[in-house]
Amino acid sequence: MNVSGGVHMIGAIVSAIIIGAIVGALARLLVPGKQHMSIGLTLIVGIVAALIGTLIAHAFGLADTKGIDWIEHLLQLGLAVIGVLFVVRIGITRAGRPGRTDT
Repeated sequence: MNVSGGVHMIGAIVSAIIIGAIVGALARLLVPGKQHMSIGLTLIVGIVAALIGTLIAHAFGLADTKGIDWIEHLLQLGLAVIGVLFVVRIGITRAGRPGRTDT
């Protein structure tokens, strides 16, 4: 059994959660108006955006730079903004059910 591989996987999961929380919160700050989203839904949108942004950055060779991977983080943030807009547009309420949208 490879213990270092398991530790690496746990580190990747923890970093995805932390980055996802930050990216999701920043995306909600950037989207104008009030979003009726729970913290959990914000976290899920952020984590999904962080993972997809990382995959895109790796696919184009933009993820492995010296220092902070700004392009990767901007991709993640842009995807999170799109995710927040999507969730607000389809009208998922705090209770996690589709709700009424006043458009």
